[in-house]
Amino acid sequence: MKPKKLHKLIVKYITASISAKELDELEVSLKESSNTQLFNDYVKTNYRIDRKMKTYDTEKSKRLLLDKIKKDKGNLNKFQYRSILKYAAIIIFSMTLGYFVNDKLTNETPAKEFAPKENFITLEREDGNIQVISEDGTSEVIDSEGNVVGSQVGNQLVYTNGKMTGSEEPIYNTLHVPYGKHFELKLSDGSLAYLNAGSSIKYPVEFIEGKDRTVFLTGEAFLEVAKDAKHPFIVKAANLDIKVFGTKFNVSAYPEDIVKEVVLVEGSVGLYSETDMSIGNEGTVLTPGLKGSFDNTKGNITTEPVVTSVYTSWVKGVLVFRNMTFENILKKLERHYNVKIVNKNSKLATAKFNASFGDMPIAKILEYFKGEYNIDYSIINDNEIIVN
Repeated sequence: MKPKKLHKLIVKYITASISAKELDELEVSLKESSNTQLFNDYVKTNYRIDRKMKTYDTEKSKRLLLDKIKKDKGNLNKFQYRSILKYAAIIIFSMTLGYFVNDKLTNETPAKEFAPKENFITLEREDGNIQVISEDGTSEVIDSEGNVVGSQVGNQLVYTNGKMTGSEEPIYNTLHVPYGKHFELKLSDGSLAYLNAGSSIKYPVEFIEGKDRTVFLTGEAFLEVAKDAKHPFIVKAANLDIKVFGTKFNVSAYPEDIVKEVVLVEGSVGLYSETDMSIGNEGTVLTPGLKGSFDNTKGNITTEPVVTSVYTSWVKGVLVFRNMTFENILKKLERHYNVKIVNKNSKLATAKFNASFGDMPIAKILEYFKGEYNIDYSIINDNEIIVN
């Protein structure tokens, strides 16, 4: 069995989303001596080893896992996430359980529904260590020296709220949120960032005394910035910089989009092209209710009044499309549902629509467009849609 397949089956077992057939495959695979190294590599990749522990018994861990599988066969419906976590701790002894995505899959998927791809929220430390974040997890965040710098509770990662450090250079972590998921981050200064699907944010574990509070964003986020007049908060989104002192605003800066958008809800912000943030330059100032648009090709910034809730509704799980081209709607659906959508109807690309959708399967959204606008679609596989 290939390493990727084995890793996938182990993840499905621990997250209680494995089928009876897959359980059989996992049992057979773990019995093969050639998979000892694969199992060993998997554990090293997905678990943080306790600093006091120098070695662990891979073969014994495999035997324990096999014994547990045998007991659980035929009784899949009684899997409970809490008991699985308890057992995982037994398997790896003194090792600390890392983070798993607990996407509950089902074998009774209705027709025309889509099963999400297996993708994980990850936390990347500056030293290169990568941890997988479970949206239902409860864990501590450890730095490279073994110190606790924060904790994760459910879908929020919270860094220790403390005084600014006197260090010369900040230590950065990067949170990656894949398509189909959302996540929240609370920085050490108390600022909040709500990350949309397909986004990542690079940020200091602790901010530095006397220096700007700088983070780097790719994708989309709604930010609530803690006020600190002495330490301006800077969001760098590729060639656009956003400077704030304390405010609430939404930034959409996906690499594939021609225009980056900043929508201000409270406070004020200054927008700058990458080379324009000089002393005394206020940039393009936004007041509440304004949207600033930065054209990547032209390098200019324009503003216009908007209804801010249209741009921030995603935080509450609501998709709102107002005077939006069909092409952009499909992009948002791809990110939100983690599917691939191919539009073969070129006439539709620039057509504009208005629609709002709550928390519902993508199949219902597609049926809406089919019923209201006679836009047909077909399903190629679980994760690919063709619009005709």
